Amino acid sequence: MQALGARLARALQAPPAGGCIIYLHGELGAGKTTLVRAILQGLGVSGRIKSPTYTLVEPYALPGGAMAYHFDLYRLADPEELEFLGVRDYFAADALALVEWPERGEGVLPAADVHIHIRYAEGGEGREVLLTPVAGGRHAWLATV
Repeated sequence: MQALGARLARALQAPPAGGCIIYLHGELGAGKTTLVRAILQGLGVSGRIKSPTYTLVEPYALPGGAMAYHFDLYRLADPEELEFLGVRDYFAADALALVEWPERGEGVLPAADVHIHIRYAEGGEGREVLLTPVAGGRHAWLATV
């Protein structure tokens, strides 16, 4: 997950990335948060990168002035709770949004540009990761991964 996160970060830094909404799918413990941390570190975030399991979202300033937002919606009881967070404010055109458990925010979250599906490899050793761009989404950066 660390190596993949570093590769994704390099690709996201290259033009014409701009903002992007990435949904991360997978079981508990599959490596979603580890991947997000590696991406954020690769983008230049220093210091502690906390899991937003209880806060639902953690903001991070990126070098150059853009923002990244890490969402963990596992504990979300109702998608409408996102409205109380002012969720729409987090999805600016130049922001990077990394959303774990996006299905829990269905109907309120904007559409993803890219879906990342993580699952345990057969035999339990390692992970299998599938990156799926969404038609019309901001995902040209994927070509450089």
